Amino acid sequence: MTCPDKPGQLINWFLCSLCVPRARKLWSSRRPRTRRNLLLGTACAIYLGFLVSQVGRASVQHGGPAGKGPHLSRDSAEVPFPEIPLDGTLAPPEPQGNGSTLQPNVVYITLRSKRSKPANIRGTVKPKRRKKHAVAPSALGPEAWVGPSFQPRDAAGAADAEVPGHVQGGHLGGPPWRGIQGPGVRGGRSDFQLPQARESNIRIYSESAPSWLSKEDIGRMRLLADGAVAGLQPARSRSGARLLVLEGTPGPSAPACGPSPCGLLKQPVDMSEVFAFHLDRILGLNRTLPTVSRKSQFIPDGRPRPVILWDPSLCPTSNETHSSVKLTWGTYQQSLKQKCWQNGRAPRPEWGCTDVHHHEWSKMALFDFLLQIYNRLDAHCCGFRPRKEDACVQSGRMPRCDKQDSVALQHIVQRKQDPRHLVFIDNKGFFDRSEDNLNFKLLEGIKEFPESAVSVLKSQHLRQKLLQSLFLDKVYWESQGGRQGIEKLIDVVEQRARILLTYITAHGAKVLPMNE
Repeated sequence: MTCPDKPGQLINWFLCSLCVPRARKLWSSRRPRTRRNLLLGTACAIYLGFLVSQVGRASVQHGGPAGKGPHLSRDSAEVPFPEIPLDGTLAPPEPQGNGSTLQPNVVYITLRSKRSKPANIRGTVKPKRRKKHAVAPSALGPEAWVGPSFQPRDAAGAADAEVPGHVQGGHLGGPPWRGIQGPGVRGGRSDFQLPQARESNIRIYSESAPSWLSKEDIGRMRLLADGAVAGLQPARSRSGARLLVLEGTPGPSAPACGPSPCGLLKQPVDMSEVFAFHLDRILGLNRTLPTVSRKSQFIPDGRPRPVILWDPSLCPTSNETHSSVKLTWGTYQQSLKQKCWQNGRAPRPEWGCTDVHHHEWSKMALFDFLLQIYNRLDAHCCGFRPRKEDACVQSGRMPRCDKQDSVALQHIVQRKQDPRHLVFIDNKGFFDRSEDNLNFKLLEGIKEFPESAVSVLKSQHLRQKLLQSLFLDKVYWESQGGRQGIEKLIDVVEQRARILLTYITAHGAKVLPMNE
């Protein structure tokens, strides 16, 4: 039997030599087991158990095979963190005989803090996909794509930029397009096609598109965003819009302006029309034409611009009001009181009704209020304080606010085969108008509102749906500064939605299903 050489071991052996005989003597003697003897025996038993555990732990630490280094054996690996004392303290390293210090085998665990980030909206996270290397298009000559220009054979076929899909007194069609040879234009129809992009500008990363966008909407959006350009034709317009002619044969879901599908290319200041299109679909109104944002190298400044689908089925409009319905503010208010064509009831001649259904005005008023579009119902800016940049100030229409009943409504357009319903055109909205300067004149005379739109405004899901829908348009999303810029626009619309809901409650307006 070896004698212990460490002070701790000497103390342990000393206490053990005292406790063990004492415990055996107390247990085997015939004396009465007093409380003191029981306590003493219990203490000795606890101490003996502690010694046994210390001996077992020491055997685990030093019982491994030599030459393994810092690696643990299979048996020792099954014990979780055997080198950490039970009391939670770490002993200092033990000095060796040669003056070196034995480093303790300590396991350090680092916990990473959870990073906060905005919630992922469904369909806005691009999944990891295997890269597919596409074949590069054929090299183009230096003279290609400087700025192709086209014109129709008949100059009378020019389009009116204010109303996509019609001209003043008629519609574009008949004569095919022909190219004008000049700098940057190559002969032959196939040479005008732009190189195909590897990835569409309409991003859909989920299994399906959002439910409020139909298959026809997605197809038309991709046509406007990714279609090869065949020509760019100036149009007679005060806003400087041009007609974008796309390559290919129009399908059944893509209206055409002649032999090819077309889109109306507007100015960069009209980018809010893209937001208006998505808002219209989310609210369930379905009264706007598909609109996307697009950048092309044939545009001089290269800035993104909205492109609106050309629809030749729209009714011809007048030169002055750009409307297919002749209506003044006074007759409009009178028709709202008569509820023309509601419940299938034919109006009387003296009521002054038009072919437009009564519910269409409610949808238009709600849509215009959320975006503060004033060029339809308040072209003279009589319901708010306009700025010098507004069209009514530049054209000098403000002095006519004293005779509002005679002011004609503008941009009221129908389809030829469906005169009961309106088509919302020229949907340039304003997000910088303060709450104390909102145009409530747009809601004047409206006593009913569409249930589908009001339910979306009340559901607290408007922001999520707008983010998910606007994310599809890659060019528009990036032009507005990404999600941070889009969120600011949604903040404005959400605040106006709360004001509109308060207005509906305060005025006792009815919320009715308008799905006729």
